[in-house]
Amino acid sequence: MSRLTELIAEAKAKDAGLGAELEQEFKVLSSRLPFGLNFERHRPEVVDLPLRPIRKGDKVRVLPARGTTTDGDRSLWVVQRINKVQANAELESPDNGEVRTAPLNDLVVVAEFRDTIYPGLVSTGSVVRGGDKPFHTVINGENYHVLKALTYTHRGKIDAIYIDPPYNTGARDWKYNNDYVESDDSYRHSKWLAMMERRLLIAKELLRQEDSVVIVTIDEKEYLRLGLLLEQVFPDARVQMVSSVISQKGSARSGEFSRCNEYIFFVMLGAAAPLALEDDMLHETTTTEGDEVEWGRLKRNGANGRRDRSANLFYPIFLTEDGRFHSTGTPLSKGESRHSVQAPKGTVAVFPVLSNGQEMSWGLSREKLEDYVPKGYVKFGTIQPQKHQKAMIYYLTSGYVEAAEAGSIKRVGPVTSPKWVHLQNKGMKPMTVWAKVSHDAGWHGSRLLERFIPGRKFPFPKSLFAVEDALRFFIKWKPNAVVLDFFAGSGTTAHAVMRLNRQDGGRRQCISVTNNEVGADEQKSLREKGLRPGDEGWESRGICDYITKPRVRAAILGRTPEGEPVKGEYKFTDIFPAAEGFEENAEFFTLTYETPVAVSHNLAFSRISPLLWMRAGARGKRIEKLPVKGWAVADSYGLLIDVDAATPFISAVRGVESLRVAFIVTDDDRRFQAIAKRLPEGIEPVRLYESYLTNFSFSSGD
Repeated sequence: MSRLTELIAEAKAKDAGLGAELEQEFKVLSSRLPFGLNFERHRPEVVDLPLRPIRKGDKVRVLPARGTTTDGDRSLWVVQRINKVQANAELESPDNGEVRTAPLNDLVVVAEFRDTIYPGLVSTGSVVRGGDKPFHTVINGENYHVLKALTYTHRGKIDAIYIDPPYNTGARDWKYNNDYVESDDSYRHSKWLAMMERRLLIAKELLRQEDSVVIVTIDEKEYLRLGLLLEQVFPDARVQMVSSVISQKGSARSGEFSRCNEYIFFVMLGAAAPLALEDDMLHETTTTEGDEVEWGRLKRNGANGRRDRSANLFYPIFLTEDGRFHSTGTPLSKGESRHSVQAPKGTVAVFPVLSNGQEMSWGLSREKLEDYVPKGYVKFGTIQPQKHQKAMIYYLTSGYVEAAEAGSIKRVGPVTSPKWVHLQNKGMKPMTVWAKVSHDAGWHGSRLLERFIPGRKFPFPKSLFAVEDALRFFIKWKPNAVVLDFFAGSGTTAHAVMRLNRQDGGRRQCISVTNNEVGADEQKSLREKGLRPGDEGWESRGICDYITKPRVRAAILGRTPEGEPVKGEYKFTDIFPAAEGFEENAEFFTLTYETPVAVSHNLAFSRISPLLWMRAGARGKRIEKLPVKGWAVADSYGLLIDVDAATPFISAVRGVESLRVAFIVTDDDRRFQAIAKRLPEGIEPVRLYESYLTNFSFSSGD
């Protein structure tokens, strides 16, 4: 290795560019794992941005002549000058310095995924039927870039991610670097893994680490590789795979078994776990009202539950000699022995310790435990002085706590010896094989979609009820859950979240992300008509504009794009006419690409404003323009652009109970801190635009 380092240094001295590339490749190779999933991490992807205006310094490619059915030359050029009078641009090749001129109308901006982006959003319509409910959002954009944008609005806020990525069948069903990946591509699998890894790593930043889930569907082409990838991206999570029957009749394949199922991976972070519901997904179940809930052990298990992994969760719980709660002690520092702790008189110090003496950690923080005890959410076992852990301690897991606070379970008996029972029928944990008629992708995917957007085809949409069931196991007791689908396709996930809301009056919201790609077969016919990406006739046939947005709109309104009532009724858990629609709100956006100068000088505020609104919860009205008086207050957030107007701004903020975020525009950190201290408790102060620019500056690279 040292010899390689010396050779790279010599190469850099002779040719700085070549040396830098060799060094980068060396770093990639040396970082590979000796065990686990190893694959070629191909050059960062590139994507065409046909709606993005051409700017000096942009990377572009020259489109083929109209009427041409091929993709043409994919060489990248850099815009050196723009001649607005002649409507052309002078281009230079970054590879060999060649210079040429091309009409602006023949150029399309190309973004590499290693580039830093400064995203914005432009609204392309909305549907409002849900009163003060938060809005579902549908975003038209390259999902990698939208995920980057969401690191500003939803970092650590997502409760569930449901994705149905390309299955990589080799049938030209997805693109890498703007080229369809076909079955004879020897790098097909590594390209797919590189594509998935980049997106999952960003998605990981968006999840609530203490309790969230990632749900990924896949078939036999990539399920083995996907499982290993998920294990590597989420090393602290519990990963489980379910086999789900999606076709009762099966799909015959020459020389193979007839395929009738697909696979669903569940990546469970923190306390996330499937709830026990009325259906185990495999058998017909009978349940009994009044059954006691299942308590969770407060002592964590497994390698991630060890003391050295969570130092702040290793603290004493003091119980009286008859097993009643007395108090808690402070967490022990590294190396501090538990035997050195002096318990208050008449009490016993209980630590999380295995029977072999291995020190673990508690499943709740000290503060959370002290909050749970008086509510009866914790129960204590008999004192056993001879054991390493002097008493067993149990608690209600997060789903049951939400159920208790929602009134779906009730406590019987005193707080000191609590027992919680179901007020409705209780089921069992779901099995790892699902065989439900409601999950048939033909009847409840393709045919159901046809009723909402007649005449519009989408390949292999998921059963609405299959997605609904998968999500229900994790967000049933989370009425305000935020769900993300960044391979949104036909919009099934958003539709399923609306179904869940109707069943219990929830206010869950879904963020759906998809590009506006036109299918491989249709691209050829559109090109023969002289159309190209960016043309209205081309874009109107893209997935987002032609399928996703119309489907979400039709689901809410109960009417097809032609204005006709949607035929038929929903089945299974909640049966009602589809024409009734849903009392929900949704807004549709297209991702834009801003410059840092425009952002910092307030020139891009109209495109940044939807991001501020989303960060504040996507509720109520949005501040669309810079306020003339120096400040403005909406339903969920406030904006201060003139720090000299801080006093009336703070007074107005105090008058809006639902306000959660205050955006303050200033370059002076001291003034920002002074204003932040004056804000009411519970309102998050955010320094604009410093927080925005810093977020994306640090998130660049690949």
